[in-house]
This record gives sequence, structure tokens and C-alpha cells, in this order.
Amino acid sequence: QVQLVESGGGLVQAGDSLRLSCAASGRTFTMGWFRQAPGKGREFVAGINYSGGTTLYSDSVKGRFTISRDNAKNTLYLQMNSLKLEDTAVYYCAADRSFRGFVTRTATAYDYWGQGTQVTVSS
Repeated sequence: QVQLVESGGGLVQAGDSLRLSCAASGRTFTMGWFRQAPGKGREFVAGINYSGGTTLYSDSVKGRFTISRDNAKNTLYLQMNSLKLEDTAVYYCAADRSFRGFVTRTATAYDYWGQGTQVTVSS
């Protein structure tokens, strides 16, 4: 069982930047970030395959967010720039224990989940 621990959330103003981190206790394959705003369902944000060579973003964050990973440190990152009010949510890290060779937006494909970190963007 791999544990995921997110960090880096906080309260920022619109237009600011934040970098989220997710530390995994062991090796994982495809990893992703999801978010859940109050009263809404969990939404895919970004995903990355094991090598880092393939990434996938939701249309709402494309061009503003960058996902990356450091496999030597078992750590996933999400650099968030030009934050908007609508980016306010709890952000969750997710990881797949199996090699798939592609990145999926489907939450049920991920086996491990972190506890979430709150990102609040104010005007």
C-alpha cells in the first residue's frame, strides 16, 4: 500500500502562483491531480505517466498549470500559475499502482489517493 501526502496549498490572490507537492511512500506509475470544489464533484486536473513524457490537462487549466514528477524522490508536483477564483478547491493527488502506458482522466483508474490540500484563491 502506497501512501500519498500532499502539501503546498494555501490562500492566495487571483493571479498568484502556488506549487503543490505530493510525496509517495513507494513507487507508482501514472499519477494525477484532481480537485473538488464545494458542492461539486471531483474533477480531473492533470496527469502524467511514469517517465514524464506524457501529460494531460483539463481544458480549464491548460496553459496555466504544469504537472511534473521526480521519480528519484517519488514526488509529484503541480505548478499553478495565474490562479483564478474558480481554481478554489481541495486538490488531491492520485496514483496508479499498475503500468498502463497512458494517462487517464478517469478517477476510478487510480488506486491510491492523498488526503487533499486546500487551495483558496481570493479576489
